[in-house]
Amino acid sequence: MTVATYSKDCNAFGTEHAGLSAGKHALAWLISQTDLWYLLYRCACFITKVQSQTQSSVSALENLFALEEDSQSTFDAIQNQEIENFEDAESLNNGALSVSPPHVISQREGLQVMQPSSTPGTPPSTPCVSPTAPTGTQDPNWQATKATIRERNAAMFNNELMADVKFIVGSPGSIQTIPAHKYVLATGSSVFYAMFYGGLAECKEKIEVPDVEPTAFLTLLKYLYCDEIQLEADTVLATLYAAKKYIVPHLARACVNYLETSLTAKNACLLLSQSRLFEEPELMQRCWEVIDAQAEMALKSEGFVDIDMSTLESVLGRETLNCKEMVLLEAALNWATAECNKREIDPTPLNKRSVLGNALYLIRIPTMTLEEFANGAAQMGILTQEETIDIFFHFTANNKPILNYPTKPRAGLKSQVCHRFQSCAYRSNQWRYRGRCDSIQFSVDRRIFVVGFGLYGSSNGAADYNVKIELKRLGCALAENNTRFFSDGSSNTFHVYFDNPIQIEPETFYTASAILDGAELSYFGQEGMSEVSVGTVTFQFQCSSESTNGTGVQGGQIPELIFYGPAPDDQH
Repeated sequence: MTVATYSKDCNAFGTEHAGLSAGKHALAWLISQTDLWYLLYRCACFITKVQSQTQSSVSALENLFALEEDSQSTFDAIQNQEIENFEDAESLNNGALSVSPPHVISQREGLQVMQPSSTPGTPPSTPCVSPTAPTGTQDPNWQATKATIRERNAAMFNNELMADVKFIVGSPGSIQTIPAHKYVLATGSSVFYAMFYGGLAECKEKIEVPDVEPTAFLTLLKYLYCDEIQLEADTVLATLYAAKKYIVPHLARACVNYLETSLTAKNACLLLSQSRLFEEPELMQRCWEVIDAQAEMALKSEGFVDIDMSTLESVLGRETLNCKEMVLLEAALNWATAECNKREIDPTPLNKRSVLGNALYLIRIPTMTLEEFANGAAQMGILTQEETIDIFFHFTANNKPILNYPTKPRAGLKSQVCHRFQSCAYRSNQWRYRGRCDSIQFSVDRRIFVVGFGLYGSSNGAADYNVKIELKRLGCALAENNTRFFSDGSSNTFHVYFDNPIQIEPETFYTASAILDGAELSYFGQEGMSEVSVGTVTFQFQCSSESTNGTGVQGGQIPELIFYGPAPDDQH
């Protein structure tokens, strides 16, 4: 081959190579304007559809890179060989022509499209997705299906994918391994931040958490990952403990709100014990409101025996408890029996007194009636013989002995009354009864406890009345009582009570009803008000469809609601 011929071939080759170079530059510009990895992934998907259904998209993508690298190597080899031949020819002919190799776009070495392994910074050897990953992240392009950072974070919840720490949660017998991601946890909790990134951070792959229940820990993580709070009655206390331990105040507040709305006499004492432990003063106050008003029900609840000694002493020493001392003594002995069983000792009277300690002296035994003491406390075996004799002398003797027990009765709760009429009246042809129902609906803006109603009596001289009072919510009876009262013929109201106070939740309508049987004519209220404020509680009234005797908002019977509620100076 002559130099002229080779030069002509070289020019043709150079033109062809220049076209390739321009094409490569155009391709580089194109992929810089798009999502590179998604474009390549879609190309690989197309190839697998055309060539083979059994080949994965990621494998096809690897073949594309391998193919281009082979083509580039062949092209470079041919180019180098041609240049060497040309230089040899020029050397033979003493020419001065030189040809420079064209510019080549460099390729990334070992490029792979895959999900990383659980340890960030350590590239996996083959494309993989964690076998334990939730369904939402098994797709290699799962990120494209999550429109928000909240959705992408939620996909990582309880997911082995990219997890860089594992928690061994629970006590022996109920242990669960939970994967997590340090960054997510550290951004939601200062405790986790100190644990993973603080000055004394420990690089542990597994962290034991024996004092938290697995369900509660998962609820905590779900909030940190997904900004979702899902609470259940069985685990809310354990979740509150976890939120307090890891200083996640918004979750803790949600737990407290949940407990407040589910607070009843049956769980008030146990929740009081927990709220003291967690230092939640608002929840403590709500618990005390329930315990004061419904003390007998609270003291007889199953959860009472599980409270700690400090809470027991607080309850027994409470000045505003609304119950008899005999009920308190029986509750204290039930607690002592349970405590003996926990300590694996026989629940004898002597052992019960031993575990109660000084708490026994908070019960105001001398304020019982003589009959209650003689037939109850004196025969339980919990008092010494000397104490029994001294208390009997306290009841009967003028010169009373000094006792170790308080002798002043508890103040209890002071009831409040909501008056819904501005005046009352009577007429010769009304108000008549004959077995018909007087009813009114009401709601309040704060929790209260209804203890009874005030009713009008006879307008035609003294008379006795039999009455059935009832309180309903959404058609379901919460309490009822058949009782009687004596009317002296005045326009005063006469109070009738339920056996126990009934808890009334805010922003819900309740129906108060009364069916009277007695003198035909009575007083009735008029100038009724649809809204009445008593202290810090506001009542709303509306007519009831159950009222068949004419009572409504503007006039009729049931002029008063008697209740326990927040003190007038309580603004919380």
